[in-house]
Amino acid sequence: MTQYSVFDSEKALDYVASLAPLFNLQAPLNCYEFGDGNLNLVFRVSDSTGRSIILKQALPYARCVGESWPLTLDRARIEASVLKLHGVICPETTVKVLHQNNQLALTILEDLGQLAILRTALNNSETFPKLSKDIATHLATTSFNYSDFVLTPAKKKSLVSEFLNPELCAITEELFFDDPYHQHERNNFPITLTERVNALRSNTHLRLEVAKLKAKFLSSPQTLLHGDVHTGSIFVDANTTKVIDPEFGFFGPIGFDLGSFVGNLLLNYCAQQARIESLPQRRQMQTYLISCVAECLLTFEQSWKDLANAHSLDVTLRDPVYIEYFVGSIIQDAVGYCGTELIRRTIGLAHVADIDNIEDEQARLAVAQHTLFIGEQLILNSSSCTSQKQTMQLLLSLLN
Repeated sequence: MTQYSVFDSEKALDYVASLAPLFNLQAPLNCYEFGDGNLNLVFRVSDSTGRSIILKQALPYARCVGESWPLTLDRARIEASVLKLHGVICPETTVKVLHQNNQLALTILEDLGQLAILRTALNNSETFPKLSKDIATHLATTSFNYSDFVLTPAKKKSLVSEFLNPELCAITEELFFDDPYHQHERNNFPITLTERVNALRSNTHLRLEVAKLKAKFLSSPQTLLHGDVHTGSIFVDANTTKVIDPEFGFFGPIGFDLGSFVGNLLLNYCAQQARIESLPQRRQMQTYLISCVAECLLTFEQSWKDLANAHSLDVTLRDPVYIEYFVGSIIQDAVGYCGTELIRRTIGLAHVADIDNIEDEQARLAVAQHTLFIGEQLILNSSSCTSQKQTMQLLLSLLN
């Protein structure tokens, strides 16, 4: 068994060189570390012919905090395994795993360097015609195929056990559902938002709805989730959409991934109010973003119903009346989780560049006020949103 050690560029290069099938070893290899994420080391290894791969290694702690926040190395196994299972179902939208070493907590992946990180691209006002349908189809197809509608009870329970991810789930549970609604040293917001934050925390109805969302997150192993679907974990160009980084993967409520993605589109929508000075250009970008939300929800809703009606194996669950009810409950959950994403990205530990990189302090504060308002209203009104149509009616009333 290989003993774990933290890689540097030289170790990464030596390791990749030992895997002869990946490269023509007659060509010299180059390696550099370029990761800027919160948790892991990321290296690019390339040869002189232009072939390259990504080597990702988990650290035994959160990189963004340091050794004071220890983390399990098993998250590397979970990430690679989620990618492999999701890749079987959706190969076109899942980054390909080339090699996995659980002892060293590392994964070698196809290099997507020719694509753009979605968050960066949206912040640069770039648009992608296939994005919303690709993500909706990916989320619908993967979530359906690893649900009770398809898996036998024995197979489902076996996979739930394989993908227990308590340490990373605890991060989600705390950052989404706990910290923003209480005083905690991890929270991060300007003092000028204090009154607004205190109003959120004193809203008993809001706290009740957040508690319901957390309870479902804790106790509803509906499918194998990605667990962290945001615009920084998606690579894109005009014709391609690829999902990466599912190290938070576990069996949880289907609406969580969908809500997280939609929440990040809405964060960017709000941020564009301060990012794009030209009114026509700003309206054009915001129209694109809200159309992405509408198309994503509609595609997900219809795809899930089509899959369930055509391919459900469970004799009871494939009843059309239950399918209609179940998909409605997914949308309802997604709206609530979308709201928690907006709030936690505004006042919690992990912010987004969409907002934080707005230079004008007053403009940035106005955006933060807006995201908190929308997040709060989505959580409070999620029970009335069991379809794309109802959700869009609510959203448009909040954005106008």
